[in-house]
Amino acid sequence: MQSIETLIFETMGDVYKCLIAEDSVLDRDAIQMFLSKIDNLSIEAVCSSGLEALNILQQKEIDIVLTDIHMPGLSGIELVQSLAKPPVFIFISSFSEHAAESYNLDIIDFIVKPVTLVRLIKSVNKAKEYIDLKRKLAAAPAETVSPISIPEKADHFYIRENGEYTRIAAADLLYIESMGNFSRLHMLTQDKHLTLVSLKNMESQLPASHYMRVHKQYIVNLQHIVSVSADGKIYLTGDTSIPLGDNYRPALVNHITKKAFIR
Repeated sequence: MQSIETLIFETMGDVYKCLIAEDSVLDRDAIQMFLSKIDNLSIEAVCSSGLEALNILQQKEIDIVLTDIHMPGLSGIELVQSLAKPPVFIFISSFSEHAAESYNLDIIDFIVKPVTLVRLIKSVNKAKEYIDLKRKLAAAPAETVSPISIPEKADHFYIRENGEYTRIAAADLLYIESMGNFSRLHMLTQDKHLTLVSLKNMESQLPASHYMRVHKQYIVNLQHIVSVSADGKIYLTGDTSIPLGDNYRPALVNHITKKAFIR
């Protein structure tokens, strides 16, 4: 398990401007205290309502917004919807049932209260990684490639990563995580690869017999599923787990029971 010191060290780099929007004084103070421990974050504003946050976002350049969903006047969801070009959003809420709706807005992460330092650091790392990728993409020449469908029996495929073509061994791919317009591929070897392909496009090009969307943010390699728990988790090879969305559970259970289920 990574230490807090290691996680904080991983966030070192450029300075990122962030805004906190939270109507609860206790939660707001806790988030601000945690973020102050990350050296390369600049807390530009701390707001007690969505309307206050909107006013600042319309006047000031912000990289990362950490906001509660339930706030007086303007909710966190309405705050995102009111912005033509929203910055990277991280939702923080006591109600996990809002997660599915939130990911439809292409937020980068959803944290369920109570917020912890380690969870917040991981979420900020993910936001920073996405911002860095967008910046690199803006500076790189455009490339147009027609989408394809990977053959069902293919033992590998390629992704474009950092201007290069990276070979991905199908047997070593555990799951794919959404990063907004990007996707992060998690490997059995614990390596990670980032590519400018959305999770939706990944899903359309990978063979459905081997890969399945199991959450707004995740596609799983079906060959690596060890167990599916009753509390909404999928356990994978290598003692890794990812969440299973309620809307995706019936299709996954149906696949399992049809393929190799002893009754």
